[in-house]
Amino acid sequence: MKRILIPASLALLLTACGQQPAEGELSVVSAADAVCRPTPNGRQATGCYLTLTASRDDRLVSVTSPVSGLAQVHEMKVESNMMMMRELTDGLPLPAGSAVALAPGGNHIMLMGVANPLVAGDTVPLTLTFANARPVEIVARVGQPALATSEHSGGH
Repeated sequence: MKRILIPASLALLLTACGQQPAEGELSVVSAADAVCRPTPNGRQATGCYLTLTASRDDRLVSVTSPVSGLAQVHEMKVESNMMMMRELTDGLPLPAGSAVALAPGGNHIMLMGVANPLVAGDTVPLTLTFANARPVEIVARVGQPALATSEHSGGH
């Protein structure tokens, strides 16, 4: 009897693991490689970068941090031959299973109203809020982000 139960249980477990989540279940979002730039002297704003991966289609809708008065999800794009930055008021789409990089020269988190200067070696707590997943609390290191080979570091 035990010989039959173990393979049957294992088959049931493997089948359950391969199933898609039921409608209405929360997605799970993982965050990796979080870094915020140091704040330049006299500036109270900086950019933060990380990679997000959601188990189901989701959106990063807001960010908060105790080190800043305001945090927003921003995009950067070229309009009329000028690099423009603006808030993504509808949030940042996170397609299921795809790593979405927030990186210099592209989408990023903007911290504004930073009360105390951020210097290399500090850490910054961030709370990421999503449309479907539970909020994710992370700690970003303060330092220079890795640049993509074709990206310019810019000011964020």
